[in-house]
Amino acid sequence: MAAAVRAGAVSAESLTAAALRRLAAAEPSLSAFLTVDAAAALAAARAVDADVAAGRGGGALAGVPLAVKDNLCTAGLTTTAASAVLADHTPAYTATAVARAVAAGAVVLGKTNMDEFGMGSSTERSAFGPTANPWDTTRVPGGSSGGSAAAVAAGVTPVALGTDTGGSVRQPASFCGVTGYKPSYGRVSRHGLLAYASSLDTVGVLAGSVADAAVLAGVMAGGDGFDPTALDGPVPDLSVDLAAVDAAGPSPLAGLTVGIVSDERVAVDAAAAAAVEATAETLRGLGATTRPVSLPRLPAAVAAYYVLAPAEASANLARYDGLRYGSRGAAAGSTNVADLVAGTRGGRLGDETRRRILLGTFALSAGYHDALYGRAQAVRAAVAADYAAAWAAGVDVLLSAVAPAAAPRRGAGDAHPTAVYAADALTVPPSLAGLPAVAVPAGVDVATGGMPVGVQLVGPRGEDARVLRVGHAFQTIAGRYWTEKKRRPARIHR
Repeated sequence: MAAAVRAGAVSAESLTAAALRRLAAAEPSLSAFLTVDAAAALAAARAVDADVAAGRGGGALAGVPLAVKDNLCTAGLTTTAASAVLADHTPAYTATAVARAVAAGAVVLGKTNMDEFGMGSSTERSAFGPTANPWDTTRVPGGSSGGSAAAVAAGVTPVALGTDTGGSVRQPASFCGVTGYKPSYGRVSRHGLLAYASSLDTVGVLAGSVADAAVLAGVMAGGDGFDPTALDGPVPDLSVDLAAVDAAGPSPLAGLTVGIVSDERVAVDAAAAAAVEATAETLRGLGATTRPVSLPRLPAAVAAYYVLAPAEASANLARYDGLRYGSRGAAAGSTNVADLVAGTRGGRLGDETRRRILLGTFALSAGYHDALYGRAQAVRAAVAADYAAAWAAGVDVLLSAVAPAAAPRRGAGDAHPTAVYAADALTVPPSLAGLPAVAVPAGVDVATGGMPVGVQLVGPRGEDARVLRVGHAFQTIAGRYWTEKKRRPARIHR
Protein backbone atom coordinates (compact mmCIF):
# COMPACT_ATOMS: atom_id res chain seq x y z
CA MET A 1 0.00 0.00 0.00
CA ALA A 2 2.68 2.47 1.04
CA ALA A 3 4.79 1.74 -2.02
CA ALA A 4 1.78 2.26 -4.29
CA VAL A 5 0.98 5.59 -2.64
CA ARG A 6 4.57 6.78 -2.88
CA ALA A 7 4.65 5.80 -6.56
CA GLY A 8 1.41 7.64 -7.26
CA ALA A 9 -0.32 4.43 -8.37
CA VAL A 10 -3.08 4.91 -5.79
CA SER A 11 -4.02 7.78 -3.50
CA ALA A 12 -3.96 7.66 0.26
CA GLU A 13 -7.44 9.18 0.21
CA SER A 14 -8.84 6.30 -1.84
CA LEU A 15 -7.23 3.75 0.49
CA THR A 16 -8.70 5.51 3.50
CA ALA A 17 -12.14 5.71 1.91
CA ALA A 18 -12.01 1.99 1.12
CA ALA A 19 -10.98 1.18 4.70
CA LEU A 20 -13.83 3.27 6.07
CA ARG A 21 -16.30 1.43 3.82
CA ARG A 22 -14.94 -1.89 5.03
CA LEU A 23 -15.18 -0.68 8.62
CA ALA A 24 -18.83 0.31 8.15
CA ALA A 25 -19.64 -3.10 6.69
CA ALA A 26 -17.88 -5.10 9.41
CA GLU A 27 -18.53 -2.99 12.48
CA PRO A 28 -22.17 -3.90 13.17
CA SER A 29 -21.08 -7.52 13.67
CA LEU A 30 -17.77 -6.87 15.42
CA SER A 31 -17.86 -3.72 17.58
CA ALA A 32 -14.10 -3.51 17.13
CA PHE A 33 -13.96 0.30 17.28
CA LEU A 34 -14.94 2.68 20.08
CA THR A 35 -14.23 5.90 18.16
CA VAL A 36 -14.01 6.59 14.42
CA ASP A 37 -13.22 10.02 12.97
CA ALA A 38 -13.77 9.62 9.25
CA ALA A 39 -13.39 13.31 8.47
CA ALA A 40 -10.03 13.59 10.24
CA ALA A 41 -8.80 10.37 8.60
CA LEU A 42 -9.68 11.59 5.11
CA ALA A 43 -8.04 14.95 5.83
CA ALA A 44 -4.87 13.19 7.00
CA ALA A 45 -4.89 11.04 3.87
CA ARG A 46 -5.17 14.11 1.64
CA ALA A 47 -2.18 15.60 3.46
CA VAL A 48 -0.16 12.45 2.63
CA ASP A 49 -1.20 12.78 -1.02
CA ALA A 50 -0.08 16.40 -0.99
CA ASP A 51 3.35 15.37 0.39
CA VAL A 52 3.74 12.76 -2.32
CA ALA A 53 2.69 15.24 -5.02
CA ALA A 54 5.21 17.75 -3.70
CA GLY A 55 8.01 15.19 -3.91
CA ARG A 56 8.41 14.78 -0.16
CA GLY A 57 8.06 10.97 -0.33
CA GLY A 58 5.20 10.30 2.06
CA GLY A 59 7.04 8.06 4.53
CA ALA A 60 7.41 4.33 5.15
CA LEU A 61 3.70 4.03 5.98
CA ALA A 62 2.41 6.49 3.37
CA GLY A 63 -1.37 6.29 3.30
CA VAL A 64 -1.60 3.02 5.26
CA PRO A 65 -4.83 2.86 7.34
CA LEU A 66 -4.07 2.30 11.02
CA ALA A 67 -6.23 1.29 13.98
CA VAL A 68 -5.06 2.33 17.47
CA LYS A 69 -5.91 0.63 20.74
CA ASP A 70 -7.87 2.97 22.97
CA ASN A 71 -5.30 3.10 25.76
CA LEU A 72 -2.83 5.03 23.56
CA CYS A 73 -3.36 8.78 23.77
CA THR A 74 -4.40 10.66 20.64
CA ALA A 75 -4.63 14.46 20.81
CA GLY A 76 -8.14 15.62 20.04
CA LEU A 77 -9.49 12.07 19.77
CA THR A 78 -11.22 10.43 22.73
CA THR A 79 -9.04 7.95 24.66
CA THR A 80 -10.97 5.93 27.24
CA ALA A 81 -9.04 2.69 27.87
CA ALA A 82 -12.57 1.21 27.52
CA SER A 83 -13.47 2.54 30.97
CA ALA A 84 -16.49 4.57 32.02
CA VAL A 85 -14.21 6.55 34.32
CA LEU A 86 -12.56 8.05 31.19
CA ALA A 87 -15.64 8.19 28.98
CA ASP A 88 -15.14 11.91 28.28
CA HIS A 89 -11.34 11.97 28.23
CA THR A 90 -9.73 13.73 25.26
CA PRO A 91 -5.93 13.92 25.61
CA ALA A 92 -3.94 17.05 24.84
CA TYR A 93 -1.05 15.06 23.37
CA THR A 94 -0.38 11.96 21.27
CA ALA A 95 1.50 8.85 22.40
CA THR A 96 5.01 8.65 20.95
CA ALA A 97 4.32 5.34 19.18
CA VAL A 98 1.24 6.78 17.46
CA ALA A 99 2.96 10.07 16.63
CA ARG A 100 5.86 8.27 14.97
CA ALA A 101 3.51 6.12 12.89
CA VAL A 102 1.58 9.21 11.78
CA ALA A 103 4.83 11.02 10.97
CA ALA A 104 5.68 8.08 8.70
CA GLY A 105 2.41 8.60 6.81
CA ALA A 106 -0.01 6.25 8.58
CA VAL A 107 -3.65 7.37 8.64
CA VAL A 108 -5.45 6.75 11.94
CA LEU A 109 -9.04 5.59 11.34
CA GLY A 110 -10.01 5.42 15.00
CA LYS A 111 -9.59 3.79 18.40
CA THR A 112 -10.25 0.12 19.05
CA ASN A 113 -12.07 -1.66 21.83
CA MET A 114 -10.24 -3.47 24.62
CA ASP A 115 -10.64 -4.91 28.08
CA GLU A 116 -10.83 -2.02 30.54
CA PHE A 117 -7.31 -0.68 31.21
CA GLY A 118 -5.95 -3.84 29.56
CA MET A 119 -7.28 -6.09 32.33
CA GLY A 120 -8.77 -9.10 30.59
CA SER A 121 -8.23 -11.74 27.94
CA SER A 122 -11.41 -11.56 25.87
CA THR A 123 -12.38 -7.90 25.18
CA GLU A 124 -15.56 -8.60 27.10
CA ARG A 125 -14.44 -6.41 30.02
CA SER A 126 -15.07 -3.15 28.21
CA ALA A 127 -17.43 -0.56 29.65
CA PHE A 128 -18.79 -0.07 26.13
CA GLY A 129 -19.63 -3.67 25.25
CA PRO A 130 -17.72 -6.68 23.92
CA THR A 131 -15.98 -7.21 20.58
CA ALA A 132 -16.70 -10.32 18.50
CA ASN A 133 -14.25 -12.57 16.69
CA PRO A 134 -14.53 -12.10 12.89
CA TRP A 135 -14.15 -15.84 12.31
CA ASP A 136 -17.16 -16.64 14.49
CA THR A 137 -19.03 -13.80 16.16
CA THR A 138 -20.19 -16.09 18.97
CA ARG A 139 -16.56 -16.35 20.11
CA VAL A 140 -14.19 -13.87 21.74
CA PRO A 141 -11.38 -12.20 19.79
CA GLY A 142 -9.03 -12.46 22.76
CA GLY A 143 -7.74 -9.57 24.77
CA SER A 144 -6.98 -7.11 25.83
CA SER A 145 -6.12 -5.91 22.29
CA GLY A 146 -9.12 -7.73 20.83
CA GLY A 147 -10.48 -4.74 18.93
CA SER A 148 -7.18 -4.23 17.10
CA ALA A 149 -6.88 -7.93 16.29
CA ALA A 150 -10.46 -8.05 15.00
CA ALA A 151 -9.89 -4.97 12.83
CA VAL A 152 -6.92 -6.61 11.13
CA ALA A 153 -8.55 -10.03 10.83
CA ALA A 154 -11.63 -8.48 9.22
CA GLY A 155 -9.53 -6.62 6.67
CA VAL A 156 -10.43 -3.15 7.92
CA THR A 157 -6.79 -2.14 8.38
CA PRO A 158 -3.63 -4.01 7.43
CA VAL A 159 -1.95 -3.08 10.72
CA ALA A 160 -3.05 -1.96 14.16
CA LEU A 161 -1.45 -0.90 17.42
CA GLY A 162 -2.04 -2.91 20.55
CA THR A 163 -0.38 -3.23 23.94
CA ASP A 164 0.96 -6.34 25.62
CA THR A 165 1.38 -6.67 29.38
CA GLY A 166 1.08 -10.44 29.75
CA GLY A 167 0.02 -11.57 26.28
CA SER A 168 -2.50 -8.95 25.19
CA VAL A 169 -1.14 -8.73 21.63
CA ARG A 170 -0.10 -12.34 21.11
CA GLN A 171 -3.21 -14.10 22.44
CA PRO A 172 -5.76 -12.11 20.37
CA ALA A 173 -3.48 -12.55 17.35
CA SER A 174 -3.72 -16.30 17.84
CA PHE A 175 -7.49 -16.22 18.34
CA CYS A 176 -8.05 -14.05 15.25
CA GLY A 177 -5.54 -15.67 12.89
CA VAL A 178 -3.20 -12.70 12.49
CA THR A 179 0.38 -11.86 13.45
CA GLY A 180 1.05 -10.30 16.85
CA TYR A 181 4.44 -8.85 17.76
CA LYS A 182 5.49 -7.88 21.29
CA PRO A 183 8.84 -6.05 21.16
CA SER A 184 11.52 -6.31 23.81
CA TYR A 185 10.62 -4.19 26.82
CA GLY A 186 11.93 -0.67 26.16
CA ARG A 187 12.22 -1.00 22.40
CA VAL A 188 9.11 1.18 21.88
CA SER A 189 8.34 4.19 24.07
CA ARG A 190 5.46 3.89 26.53
CA HIS A 191 4.93 7.66 26.59
CA GLY A 192 1.21 8.29 26.14
CA LEU A 193 0.18 4.75 27.08
CA LEU A 194 -2.37 4.72 29.90
CA ALA A 195 -0.47 2.53 32.33
CA TYR A 196 -1.64 -0.80 33.69
CA ALA A 197 1.65 -2.34 34.94
CA SER A 198 4.56 -0.08 34.06
CA SER A 199 7.33 -2.67 34.31
CA LEU A 200 5.47 -4.97 31.91
CA ASP A 201 3.46 -2.77 29.50
CA THR A 202 4.75 -2.90 25.92
CA VAL A 203 3.36 -1.26 22.77
CA GLY A 204 3.00 -3.94 20.10
CA VAL A 205 1.66 -4.57 16.62
CA LEU A 206 -1.17 -6.62 15.11
CA ALA A 207 -0.70 -7.26 11.39
CA GLY A 208 -1.42 -9.57 8.52
CA SER A 209 2.19 -10.71 8.35
CA VAL A 210 5.51 -10.48 10.14
CA ALA A 211 6.80 -8.31 7.29
CA ASP A 212 4.06 -5.73 7.81
CA ALA A 213 4.55 -5.80 11.59
CA ALA A 214 8.27 -5.16 11.09
CA VAL A 215 7.63 -2.01 9.04
CA LEU A 216 5.38 -0.46 11.69
CA ALA A 217 7.59 -1.57 14.58
CA GLY A 218 10.68 -0.14 12.92
CA VAL A 219 9.01 3.24 12.59
CA MET A 220 7.96 3.33 16.27
CA ALA A 221 11.15 2.03 17.89
CA GLY A 222 13.91 4.06 19.49
CA GLY A 223 14.74 6.24 22.45
CA ASP A 224 12.38 8.90 23.74
CA GLY A 225 13.11 11.75 26.14
CA PHE A 226 9.60 11.35 27.58
CA ASP A 227 10.22 7.72 28.60
CA PRO A 228 13.42 6.82 30.49
CA THR A 229 12.75 3.11 29.94
CA ALA A 230 12.88 3.50 26.14
CA LEU A 231 16.18 2.15 24.87
CA ASP A 232 18.52 4.57 23.12
CA GLY A 233 20.85 3.56 20.34
CA PRO A 234 20.51 2.70 16.66
CA VAL A 235 17.36 0.91 15.54
CA PRO A 236 18.02 -1.92 13.07
CA ASP A 237 16.10 -1.88 9.80
CA LEU A 238 13.99 -4.98 10.28
CA SER A 239 12.68 -4.89 6.72
CA VAL A 240 16.20 -5.20 5.32
CA ASP A 241 16.83 -8.14 7.62
CA LEU A 242 13.67 -9.88 6.41
CA ALA A 243 14.60 -9.23 2.80
CA ALA A 244 17.82 -11.11 3.46
CA VAL A 245 15.72 -14.10 4.54
CA ASP A 246 13.84 -14.00 1.25
CA ALA A 247 17.12 -14.11 -0.66
CA ALA A 248 18.69 -16.85 1.45
CA GLY A 249 17.47 -19.82 -0.56
CA PRO A 250 15.64 -22.94 0.65
CA SER A 251 17.41 -23.15 4.03
CA PRO A 252 17.27 -19.63 5.51
CA LEU A 253 17.37 -20.95 9.08
CA ALA A 254 20.47 -23.13 8.72
CA GLY A 255 22.57 -23.07 11.86
CA LEU A 256 19.67 -21.91 14.05
CA THR A 257 18.55 -23.92 17.07
CA VAL A 258 14.89 -23.78 18.04
CA GLY A 259 13.93 -24.93 21.52
CA ILE A 260 10.50 -26.54 21.82
CA VAL A 261 9.05 -25.55 25.19
CA SER A 262 8.11 -28.83 26.85
CA ASP A 263 6.31 -28.95 30.18
CA GLU A 264 3.52 -31.39 31.02
CA ARG A 265 2.41 -29.07 33.84
CA VAL A 266 1.16 -26.55 31.25
CA ALA A 267 -1.65 -28.29 29.39
CA VAL A 268 -2.61 -27.44 25.81
CA ASP A 269 -5.29 -29.12 23.72
CA ALA A 270 -4.72 -31.37 20.70
CA ALA A 271 -5.04 -28.56 18.12
CA ALA A 272 -2.51 -26.31 19.88
CA ALA A 273 -0.07 -29.20 20.34
CA ALA A 274 -0.45 -30.19 16.68
CA ALA A 275 0.25 -26.60 15.58
CA VAL A 276 3.52 -26.58 17.55
CA GLU A 277 4.55 -29.97 16.15
CA ALA A 278 3.77 -28.95 12.57
CA THR A 279 5.63 -25.65 13.00
CA ALA A 280 8.69 -27.45 14.38
CA GLU A 281 8.67 -29.77 11.37
CA THR A 282 8.44 -26.80 9.02
CA LEU A 283 11.31 -25.01 10.73
CA ARG A 284 13.44 -28.13 10.44
CA GLY A 285 12.63 -28.13 6.74
CA LEU A 286 13.98 -24.58 6.57
CA GLY A 287 17.32 -25.69 8.01
CA ALA A 288 16.84 -25.22 11.75
CA THR A 289 17.55 -27.88 14.35
CA THR A 290 15.09 -28.40 17.19
CA ARG A 291 15.30 -29.83 20.68
CA PRO A 292 13.02 -29.87 23.74
CA VAL A 293 13.62 -27.23 26.39
CA SER A 294 12.28 -27.14 29.93
CA LEU A 295 11.72 -23.88 31.78
CA PRO A 296 11.52 -25.05 35.42
CA ARG A 297 9.70 -21.99 36.77
CA LEU A 298 7.18 -21.81 33.90
CA PRO A 299 4.14 -22.93 35.96
CA ALA A 300 4.91 -20.37 38.68
CA ALA A 301 5.01 -17.44 36.26
CA VAL A 302 1.25 -16.86 36.17
CA ALA A 303 1.04 -16.74 39.97
CA ALA A 304 3.87 -14.21 40.08
CA TYR A 305 2.33 -12.13 37.30
CA TYR A 306 -1.04 -11.90 39.04
CA VAL A 307 0.69 -10.48 42.10
CA LEU A 308 3.05 -8.08 40.31
CA ALA A 309 0.71 -6.69 37.64
CA PRO A 310 -2.19 -5.97 40.03
CA ALA A 311 0.25 -4.42 42.52
CA GLU A 312 1.44 -1.97 39.87
CA ALA A 313 -2.15 -1.41 38.75
CA SER A 314 -3.23 -0.51 42.27
CA ALA A 315 -0.69 2.33 42.19
CA ASN A 316 -1.22 3.41 38.57
CA LEU A 317 -5.00 3.50 38.79
CA ALA A 318 -5.08 5.43 42.07
CA ARG A 319 -5.18 8.63 40.01
CA TYR A 320 -8.69 7.84 38.74
CA ASP A 321 -10.47 9.09 41.81
CA GLY A 322 -12.71 11.87 40.51
CA LEU A 323 -10.33 14.49 41.92
CA ARG A 324 -7.24 14.22 39.74
CA TYR A 325 -8.66 12.25 36.81
CA GLY A 326 -11.87 10.49 35.99
CA SER A 327 -15.55 11.06 35.39
CA ARG A 328 -17.46 11.14 38.67
CA GLY A 329 -20.74 9.84 37.28
CA ALA A 330 -23.40 9.48 39.98
CA ALA A 331 -20.83 10.57 42.58
CA ALA A 332 -20.66 14.07 41.12
CA GLY A 333 -23.04 15.46 43.74
CA SER A 334 -21.06 14.17 46.71
CA THR A 335 -19.90 16.84 49.18
CA ASN A 336 -17.71 14.46 51.17
CA VAL A 337 -14.33 13.62 49.62
CA ALA A 338 -14.41 9.99 50.78
CA ASP A 339 -17.89 9.52 49.29
CA LEU A 340 -16.76 11.17 46.04
CA VAL A 341 -13.74 8.91 45.65
CA ALA A 342 -15.63 5.77 46.63
CA GLY A 343 -18.51 6.66 44.33
CA THR A 344 -16.21 7.37 41.38
CA ARG A 345 -14.12 4.25 41.73
CA GLY A 346 -16.93 1.97 42.80
CA GLY A 347 -19.39 3.21 40.21
CA ARG A 348 -17.16 3.90 37.20
CA LEU A 349 -14.61 1.06 37.28
CA GLY A 350 -15.59 -2.42 36.10
CA ASP A 351 -15.62 -5.60 38.17
CA GLU A 352 -12.37 -7.03 36.74
CA THR A 353 -10.51 -3.75 37.19
CA ARG A 354 -11.66 -3.44 40.79
CA ARG A 355 -10.75 -7.08 41.42
CA ARG A 356 -7.17 -6.52 40.27
CA ILE A 357 -6.82 -3.26 42.19
CA LEU A 358 -7.94 -5.07 45.35
CA LEU A 359 -5.54 -7.96 44.70
CA GLY A 360 -2.68 -5.54 44.16
CA THR A 361 -3.45 -3.40 47.17
CA PHE A 362 -3.61 -6.51 49.36
CA ALA A 363 -0.26 -7.76 48.00
CA LEU A 364 1.38 -4.45 48.92
CA SER A 365 -0.24 -4.10 52.33
CA ALA A 366 1.67 -4.24 55.60
CA GLY A 367 2.37 -7.82 56.61
CA TYR A 368 1.95 -9.22 53.11
CA HIS A 369 4.44 -7.22 51.03
CA ASP A 370 7.36 -9.60 51.58
CA ALA A 371 5.26 -12.76 51.57
CA LEU A 372 3.52 -11.94 48.29
CA TYR A 373 5.12 -9.10 46.34
CA GLY A 374 8.67 -9.93 47.40
CA ARG A 375 8.28 -13.62 46.54
CA ALA A 376 6.69 -12.75 43.20
CA GLN A 377 9.67 -10.58 42.33
CA ALA A 378 11.96 -13.50 43.18
CA VAL A 379 9.96 -15.76 40.86
CA ARG A 380 10.23 -13.14 38.14
CA ALA A 381 14.00 -13.15 38.45
CA ALA A 382 14.00 -16.96 38.40
CA VAL A 383 11.92 -17.03 35.20
CA ALA A 384 14.39 -14.65 33.55
CA ALA A 385 17.23 -16.93 34.73
CA ASP A 386 15.52 -19.95 33.11
CA TYR A 387 15.45 -18.13 29.79
CA ALA A 388 19.06 -17.04 30.21
CA ALA A 389 20.05 -20.66 30.78
CA ALA A 390 18.31 -21.67 27.56
CA TRP A 391 20.19 -19.03 25.57
CA ALA A 392 23.45 -19.98 27.20
CA ALA A 393 22.85 -23.62 26.24
CA GLY A 394 22.80 -22.66 22.58
CA VAL A 395 19.08 -22.17 21.93
CA ASP A 396 18.43 -19.23 19.59
CA VAL A 397 14.63 -18.99 19.84
CA LEU A 398 11.91 -20.83 21.73
CA LEU A 399 8.71 -22.21 20.20
CA SER A 400 5.46 -22.86 22.06
CA ALA A 401 1.72 -22.58 21.75
CA VAL A 402 0.26 -19.14 22.44
CA ALA A 403 -2.87 -20.26 24.26
CA PRO A 404 -4.03 -23.66 25.50
CA ALA A 405 -6.91 -23.71 23.02
CA ALA A 406 -8.64 -21.77 20.26
CA ALA A 407 -10.97 -18.85 21.04
CA PRO A 408 -13.73 -19.80 23.51
CA ARG A 409 -17.38 -18.81 23.32
CA ARG A 410 -18.34 -15.40 24.61
CA GLY A 411 -19.30 -15.52 28.28
CA ALA A 412 -17.32 -18.71 28.94
CA GLY A 413 -15.17 -17.05 31.61
CA ASP A 414 -17.91 -15.17 33.44
CA ALA A 415 -18.58 -17.79 36.12
CA HIS A 416 -14.92 -18.28 37.10
CA PRO A 417 -13.00 -15.14 36.13
CA THR A 418 -9.82 -16.05 38.00
CA ALA A 419 -9.70 -19.44 36.25
CA VAL A 420 -9.13 -17.52 33.01
CA TYR A 421 -5.79 -16.33 34.39
CA ALA A 422 -4.33 -19.82 34.01
CA ALA A 423 -4.69 -19.57 30.22
CA ASP A 424 -1.85 -16.99 30.25
CA ALA A 425 0.69 -19.64 31.23
CA LEU A 426 2.67 -19.39 27.97
CA THR A 427 2.37 -15.67 27.23
CA VAL A 428 3.18 -14.29 30.69
CA PRO A 429 6.75 -15.66 31.09
CA PRO A 430 8.29 -13.69 28.17
CA SER A 431 6.63 -10.55 29.53
CA LEU A 432 8.11 -11.08 32.99
CA ALA A 433 11.56 -11.32 31.39
CA GLY A 434 11.03 -8.42 28.95
CA LEU A 435 11.66 -10.65 25.91
CA PRO A 436 10.57 -10.14 22.28
CA ALA A 437 7.90 -12.54 21.03
CA VAL A 438 5.83 -12.95 17.91
CA ALA A 439 2.65 -14.99 17.49
CA VAL A 440 1.94 -16.32 13.99
CA PRO A 441 -1.01 -18.31 12.62
CA ALA A 442 -0.17 -22.02 12.41
CA GLY A 443 -3.41 -23.83 11.62
CA VAL A 444 -7.05 -24.22 12.57
CA ASP A 445 -8.95 -26.27 15.13
CA VAL A 446 -11.44 -28.49 13.31
CA ALA A 447 -13.28 -29.23 16.56
CA THR A 448 -14.28 -25.55 16.84
CA GLY A 449 -15.39 -25.26 13.24
CA GLY A 450 -12.04 -24.05 11.94
CA MET A 451 -11.02 -21.38 14.44
CA PRO A 452 -7.40 -20.17 14.09
CA VAL A 453 -4.57 -21.51 16.23
CA GLY A 454 -1.24 -19.72 16.60
CA VAL A 455 2.26 -20.47 17.81
CA GLN A 456 4.71 -18.21 19.62
CA LEU A 457 8.39 -17.57 18.94
CA VAL A 458 10.46 -15.99 21.75
CA GLY A 459 14.05 -14.72 21.67
CA PRO A 460 16.62 -13.09 23.95
CA ARG A 461 16.00 -9.52 25.00
CA GLY A 462 17.05 -7.15 22.25
CA GLU A 463 17.11 -9.88 19.60
CA ASP A 464 13.82 -8.77 18.02
CA ALA A 465 15.28 -9.11 14.52
CA ARG A 466 16.07 -12.78 15.13
CA VAL A 467 12.56 -13.59 16.32
CA LEU A 468 10.95 -11.77 13.40
CA ARG A 469 13.34 -13.43 10.97
CA VAL A 470 12.21 -16.90 12.06
CA GLY A 471 8.54 -15.89 11.96
CA HIS A 472 8.94 -14.39 8.52
CA ALA A 473 10.68 -17.48 7.17
CA PHE A 474 7.87 -19.64 8.51
CA GLN A 475 5.19 -17.46 6.91
CA THR A 476 6.73 -16.84 3.51
CA ILE A 477 9.36 -19.37 2.55
CA ALA A 478 7.37 -22.24 4.01
CA GLY A 479 4.34 -21.19 2.05
CA ARG A 480 2.38 -20.52 5.25
CA TYR A 481 1.75 -16.86 4.53
CA TRP A 482 -1.98 -16.14 4.85
CA THR A 483 -3.02 -13.89 1.99
CA GLU A 484 -5.61 -11.17 2.44
CA LYS A 485 -8.25 -13.41 0.90
CA LYS A 486 -7.52 -16.25 3.30
CA ARG A 487 -7.32 -14.00 6.35
CA ARG A 488 -10.62 -12.28 5.75
CA PRO A 489 -13.47 -14.45 7.06
CA ALA A 490 -16.54 -14.30 4.82
CA ARG A 491 -18.97 -14.87 7.68
CA ILE A 492 -18.81 -11.28 8.93
CA HIS A 493 -20.83 -10.31 5.85
CA ARG A 494 -23.84 -12.25 7.13
